[in-house]
Amino acid sequence: MKYTTIKEHHLYNKTFQRGARFSGQYLSVFVLRDYAAKRLKKENPEKKAYNRFGVSVTKRVGGAVQRSRAKRILRAGYRAVEPELKTGFLIVIAPREGILTIKSTDVERELRRGFEKLDMFRENKTP
Repeated sequence: MKYTTIKEHHLYNKTFQRGARFSGQYLSVFVLRDYAAKRLKKENPEKKAYNRFGVSVTKRVGGAVQRSRAKRILRAGYRAVEPELKTGFLIVIAPREGILTIKSTDVERELRRGFEKLDMFRENKTP
């Protein structure tokens, strides 16, 4: 299933302010329980719960081309980890300045470490 993105600015702010945080060498992960998850599950044709995902890249990372590359790297790393995560959360990932020097497999490794610390993995790890 394709992940759903966070579209409202206030949800980014709420996740940054109230969410649990993991800061690694190349990225920061913010996680907050999504209070609209039950409503979204009912509206979903498959009746499945899911996470809403967002990427927030600042100009410190670089110009437009570098920021787009950072987003692609983060999305690829998240796609590899996403089937193993608990559902019903808002997840925002913010890259740090060194993100352009690494590959999506390194991002995946750091995301796994971050989600492990934030206790986001399912117990049985089946999709």
